[in-house]
Amino acid sequence: MRRPYARCSHVRRTSRAHHRDTCSCGNACPSRNGSRLTRRLATAASVGEPMSQRHQRGPRVPPRWFVRFAWHAHRGLYRLTGGRVGLWRARPNRWGTLRLTTIGRRTHQDRSVILGYLEDGPNFIALAMNGWADGEPAWWLNLQAHSNARVDLADGPRSVTARAAAGTERSRLWAKWREIEPNLDGYAALRSSETAVVIFEPRDDPLG
Repeated sequence: MRRPYARCSHVRRTSRAHHRDTCSCGNACPSRNGSRLTRRLATAASVGEPMSQRHQRGPRVPPRWFVRFAWHAHRGLYRLTGGRVGLWRARPNRWGTLRLTTIGRRTHQDRSVILGYLEDGPNFIALAMNGWADGEPAWWLNLQAHSNARVDLADGPRSVTARAAAGTERSRLWAKWREIEPNLDGYAALRSSETAVVIFEPRDDPLG
């Protein structure tokens, strides 16, 4: 997206075409360390097509197999480079990516995924959009069972506690995401249930 590392959505303008390419986690844009491919994968899975076409046809997403491929490719690149490529900081006009590690609700083992996020004061805000498909993403189900988690950011790890935004807080944070992705409401309408706005609040516990 310029929109939510659904797991991906990064956007950059080309010198010739005045439309946008897309990436995989619900975020994207080339970083200084050369993660251009990562950002394209991240945006493609969440946005899916150039902005000019999206205005004409309405919001669309790529096939599910491609979304899953982009997620796996992004995580694989992160692992292959030892975490040097694949994460970038959020900015006022662009979402960033973080690596979230939760405790599996069934296995009780660590489960990691890369998400797009925005910053809201000290907190990190993600959308449980599942690539704009129906059903809750596994990471959000895990957090509902065990709210404490760890996030790895471009500048280091944090211990966090997750919760769903509600009421006016949710409306405010949703509007903040809409500033980054104008078609956010259209994407959300592709799902049959409300998309949770997840707040990650840093905590002082030692990382474990």
